[in-house]
Amino acid sequence: MRTVLIDYDSGNLHSAEKAFQRMATEAGAGEVIVTNRPEDVARADRIVLPGDGAFPACRTALDRVTGMGEAITEAVTGRGVPFLGICIGMQMLATRGLEYRETPGFDWIGGEVVHIDPADRTLKVPHMGWNDLVIDHPHPVLAGIATGDHAYFVHSYHFRVADPAHRLAHCDYAGDITAIVGRDNIVGVQFHPEKSQAAGLRLIANFLSWTP
Repeated sequence: MRTVLIDYDSGNLHSAEKAFQRMATEAGAGEVIVTNRPEDVARADRIVLPGDGAFPACRTALDRVTGMGEAITEAVTGRGVPFLGICIGMQMLATRGLEYRETPGFDWIGGEVVHIDPADRTLKVPHMGWNDLVIDHPHPVLAGIATGDHAYFVHSYHFRVADPAHRLAHCDYAGDITAIVGRDNIVGVQFHPEKSQAAGLRLIANFLSWTP
């Protein structure tokens, strides 16, 4: 069993790598590697796409890695490999992102990535820090995670899903903020599970043992 964290120069992967390696060891879920090689993605049993920064810049950086987009698509939509997107990696699942300019996403989960617009104008954007999860739909990656558990967020844009059934969890920031999306073999989290202590580590462990 091999879990691949994709490195496309979009954020520091060190803490994510350590968290996934720790939980893979505890769960007996095989090896975890960080790679920028499409051939590693093509052979992966699980794929994790992280990302920090602006949606267009992350999409451009990913597209610069020759063959990576094709390898991800073939693995996830062709072979049904379990996929987890983190932060911008989750936003990439959308039809399009509207940060700075309209940018196409993977369109695996319908919807768009829009600027956070809290009803309370005293709340700052970016939405940064700890917030409580509200579970909307049960899912295997949420086993042992309940409404009220904390997760760590850092973002100015959020995923507005087209189908409410695809929103697995949200949080409140003077308005609903999508926290977790999912369908079939695909899951995305807006927060950083590697920084979210017990709930984040539990989600990582669940993903590493999930069979869609």
